[in-house]
Amino acid sequence: MEQINIYSGERIISRIFVQEDVAELEKCLDRYPHVFAVMDSNVAMNCPAAMKMAGIMNRKGVPGKLVDASEETKTMDTVMDICAWLLDNGADRDALVLAVGGGVTCDMVGFAASIYKRGVRFAYVPTTLLAQVDAAVGGKTGVNFDRYKNMLGIIRQQEFTYICPQVLVSLPHREFTAGVAEMLKTFIIEDNGNYQKAIDVLSEMSQGYSILPQESAADYWSDCVAAYTDELMYLVSEAVRVKAGIVSRDQFEKGERRKLNLGHTFAHAIETLAQREDRDISHGEAVAMGLVMAARLSDRVFRGDMETPTETEGSLAIDLCDCGLFPQCPYPVEEMAEIMSKDKKAEGGKVHFILIREIGEVVSYALAVDEVCRLMK
Repeated sequence: MEQINIYSGERIISRIFVQEDVAELEKCLDRYPHVFAVMDSNVAMNCPAAMKMAGIMNRKGVPGKLVDASEETKTMDTVMDICAWLLDNGADRDALVLAVGGGVTCDMVGFAASIYKRGVRFAYVPTTLLAQVDAAVGGKTGVNFDRYKNMLGIIRQQEFTYICPQVLVSLPHREFTAGVAEMLKTFIIEDNGNYQKAIDVLSEMSQGYSILPQESAADYWSDCVAAYTDELMYLVSEAVRVKAGIVSRDQFEKGERRKLNLGHTFAHAIETLAQREDRDISHGEAVAMGLVMAARLSDRVFRGDMETPTETEGSLAIDLCDCGLFPQCPYPVEEMAEIMSKDKKAEGGKVHFILIREIGEVVSYALAVDEVCRLMK
């Protein structure tokens, strides 16, 4: 079992385990006498590996709760419901709350555990690619508020994250690709030769899927993910290693950790607008759009190109399309301006946008939102 650590100084404050099978999760739980499991109901119904996890919980006598995990239910009401369930089941200060699900589940459960009895321990088993490479690593928890993304939250490190590619086999293609943009974002920040490796692997996987009729595509995709288990384990581990290093150096987002927001200021605005219109845009798709917009802004700021898509923007858009994403943003930047100005990262009337100099090098750049609108016309 591979272990990647997050540090505070020389002290390990969170551990990420990467293992091919879910069976080793039982050993991870052995040291915790009182475990309480919260699982996304969709995972319980559709993920074969969830049956194995349920068997582990049953053997250990772990109480379980199912939640409806979506952006619409990612609210304080759900967090309070989780806290009430913990209280009803006798969870004390020595409890470990285990979240099994995607990023929404991890965010809500981590936040609930962080405020329940002034904070109890929690851990994650992320079941989506997006959660494995991003949401379940780094200690950010939170919920949406007044239709603004992740407006209420706290940074508090989980005991451990158990990452297993076996759970990805049941993910539909669209949900799988929702994590692709987050993975590529990580390698744009710190390449180590992995950006092109990820493009090659993910493009190979998506190309076969794209030419199949719909009735046979789902089974093909499940077999495809299973066939690429080794490659996915490597890429997920490398993405986690990058994020763990950044978080270790800047846990509370005072400097370097801001790099992980690459594309997200645009993405959160896109998600908010889409939610208002009841338009179906996933977080991963919004991040893909946000990455392309960040690349466009980077070209305007660093290269002064005000007319046409340049190499950075164009190449990134092509790469995302090759990986099965089609990041065409439906909103002009002017429509996104008000939301971006209320971004939780805004300071002194400016927002810290993360811009791309080249693959493997990004920088934080403070810009007023009206200046961004002017540059991106």
